[in-house]
Amino acid sequence: MKRAIVILTWVMVFNSDLLAADGDEAQKLYEKAQGAARAGDHAKAVEGYTSLLALKLDKKVVAGIYQERGEAHFKMAKIKESISDFDAYLKVNPERDPHHWMRGISYYYADEFKKGYEQFERHQTVNSNDVENAVWHYLCLARAKGVEEARKKLIPIIGDGRIPMMEVHALFGGKSTPEKVLAKARAGDVKGARLERQLFYAHLYLGIWYETNKEFKLRDQYIALAAAVADKHGYMGDVARVHAELNKIKVSKSQK
Repeated sequence: MKRAIVILTWVMVFNSDLLAADGDEAQKLYEKAQGAARAGDHAKAVEGYTSLLALKLDKKVVAGIYQERGEAHFKMAKIKESISDFDAYLKVNPERDPHHWMRGISYYYADEFKKGYEQFERHQTVNSNDVENAVWHYLCLARAKGVEEARKKLIPIIGDGRIPMMEVHALFGGKSTPEKVLAKARAGDVKGARLERQLFYAHLYLGIWYETNKEFKLRDQYIALAAAVADKHGYMGDVARVHAELNKIKVSKSQK
């Protein structure tokens, strides 16, 4: 998502400032949990955040810790636990609800599709030109009411400049093809990290598109390609990896 780091950055800065006022024990536990999260040891991060929640801390700090633990739970493919933590965060910060696309993604993997498409409808009010929001809304609506209904209600997007996202939008709208998405991702003289990023998003959303069309062999092929480079693509990289894990898609070493 275009605003993939907004929630996390706000929470981390806010928590760091307030925890400094809550004593050395809390600060050390938080830094340890953060270190584990950065190292990809999400189980250890959850353990650290849980220890923090046992302390008597400011309610805003507690809410932020729930947010961070929710992200760690998601990265462990513990989807229901992530939703519970995100709910706890939003109970204290209800004004952040429209921004919380992470919970929308968790709703999708928890098969709570109505809650999912409603979350993405609210997110559209604060992030109006993000193809990914339209796609995840489509995905939840397709599972709840069918692909034809989802296509009819695909949220229109103008101005998402990330290549190949507008082509991805056209694909989900029935106006493009997988070949065109891949061609768009590779077009021009792009190399290195930029090309890898464009292909990552092409592969992720082609995989999910094939899933909605029940073409599972092709889904597995493209999700595996996206998951193979997950560590380089933030939270959406984690989404690719979790999608592979939940669907038992093999990610080979050669793909990495």
